[in-house]
Amino acid sequence: MRPKTAAPPAFAGSFDLPTRQSGAFVFLRHSTVSSLGERAIIARITSRLAMPPWVVVGPGDDAAVIKPARGALDVLTTDALVDGIHFDLRFVPPDAVGYRALAVNLSDLAAMGAEPRTALLSLLVPGDLDVGTIDGLIDGLLTLASQYRVALIGGNISRTTGPLTIDVTATGSVRPRRVLTRAGARPGDDVYVTGELGSAATGLELLKAGGTTGSSHRMCVERYLRPEPRVRAGLLLGRNRAASSCMDLSDGLGDAVHQIAGASGVGITIEAGTLPVTDEVRTWHRENCRDLLQTVMSAGDDYELLFTSRPSQHGRFRSVRKQLGALPITRIGIVTKACDVLVKDERGLRAVPRGYAHWHVESMNDEG
Repeated sequence: MRPKTAAPPAFAGSFDLPTRQSGAFVFLRHSTVSSLGERAIIARITSRLAMPPWVVVGPGDDAAVIKPARGALDVLTTDALVDGIHFDLRFVPPDAVGYRALAVNLSDLAAMGAEPRTALLSLLVPGDLDVGTIDGLIDGLLTLASQYRVALIGGNISRTTGPLTIDVTATGSVRPRRVLTRAGARPGDDVYVTGELGSAATGLELLKAGGTTGSSHRMCVERYLRPEPRVRAGLLLGRNRAASSCMDLSDGLGDAVHQIAGASGVGITIEAGTLPVTDEVRTWHRENCRDLLQTVMSAGDDYELLFTSRPSQHGRFRSVRKQLGALPITRIGIVTKACDVLVKDERGLRAVPRGYAHWHVESMNDEG
């Protein structure tokens, strides 16, 4: 489904809880979440929401009620973003945090071939957090939601003594024969990836260093702050049955390659020389003495799709490629019978690291 531009949500931008006085609205200024209070924050969010007709019961009740999409399966996913782990409010603006919180879930739905429908939002909020941060977060989330016609149908808010945490649950729908999973790759299938790799990780490093110095740097920063979930690519791959397996790259290429190989009971060999990386990313890594292959394999946040396709599906795949237009799709490897996950470069064949995982990041130089 092509993203559709919708009208801005009501009260777009930061706003304050109104009270009626003498027929006019008087705005009460609050600096922190604790000074505003839970109910007012909820009202602040829900006043911006519009429900499609298939939402029977929306925000304000104990649970939401929706009509299922006709003839389709429901697909559910959830992700939590924690300040200091998945983002840093010192250099990531609140609207980008909200945008990313939904984008990571839409990327999961894309990898399943599902069309997004709803989202539930849970917030764990420190009492001293500025109210403007919540407003900005909702701005970003609703901006992306409007592009993909996602209805925010409910959620929860709670006080925490820890960092700001944003937990989003998203649902989508897909017809039974169009579901994509990680478990369908077979020996001889080609391995593809959408878009370009390493830009988001480079953008994060630039933000940590204090900013950007040119348009190419700004592109990398934008890829980190506002990743584009490949919803249309996932839908087309599923609808055309052009992929034998699929997964999104939330935790790096290395992780996704291992996940597909493990779920499918196969091996995969990646050709390092074919990996799609922009000249700007290559230049930044060279100038900063960074290992580009390590970044591409181990760093997350690209949110591209890794998928496999059989030779018998190539006609369908060509149709998908044509419909996706300018979106790059690159063949980067092949599925093998031996259950080894390898990368081939000028140094020969090496084991592919498993990518990002909480509490451990495996290096290209790790043994085993």
